[in-house]
Amino acid sequence: MGQWRQEKKIVLEAAQKMLGKGLVVGTAGNISLRLPPEGERQLLAITPSARHYDLLGADDIQIVDFDGQAVEGSLRPSMETMLHIGIYRARKNVNAVIHTHSVFASGVAVAGRDIPPILDDQVVFLGGGIKLAQHALSGSREQVVNVVAALGDRNAVLLPNHGAIGTGRTMRDAFTACELIEKTARIYLLALSAGTVNLLPTEALEAEKALYDRLQNESE
Repeated sequence: MGQWRQEKKIVLEAAQKMLGKGLVVGTAGNISLRLPPEGERQLLAITPSARHYDLLGADDIQIVDFDGQAVEGSLRPSMETMLHIGIYRARKNVNAVIHTHSVFASGVAVAGRDIPPILDDQVVFLGGGIKLAQHALSGSREQVVNVVAALGDRNAVLLPNHGAIGTGRTMRDAFTACELIEKTARIYLLALSAGTVNLLPTEALEAEKALYDRLQNESE
């Protein structure tokens, strides 16, 4: 598995955990990890396209550069590889990206809604409201532009009629982001069904966003 053995294992274990927790079905979704650069060449490890996670080995995780060119591995990397690269280029403090098709987050995305700031932990760990990106075909340059714009400086974004993306400093942080996106989406839909969605008070929102910003800056 070459010099990236441990990094490939991190991606594989996260992918299998994503499947086990029901955040995807079948071969859906994708996961990547930023690798230490080789000189000027930026690299990432990413799940292959259209492969069942429970059948993957660590050597099936693909290594590509930020031009999308293969570095190690013989399988086709995820069709959304350039989306991951776009996020890494835009967010220097993001080292892991997870794209899920989780049910409640996808439900909010199908409804065409953003999720406003409704929970304390949502703001502290995700950075505020969860925006819905503009629609674009998967794997397209337009998708990259739209998702990066909607993600902004936060750790969560919804993809219309599709799913969600969570980001983080580490793979564990990104996985926690995905679980928190799903929790927040479920609570939001429950509140909508009850007829009332109460947003966080302004003072709480501002304090928690300041804490989020401080934690992000500390990681840089």
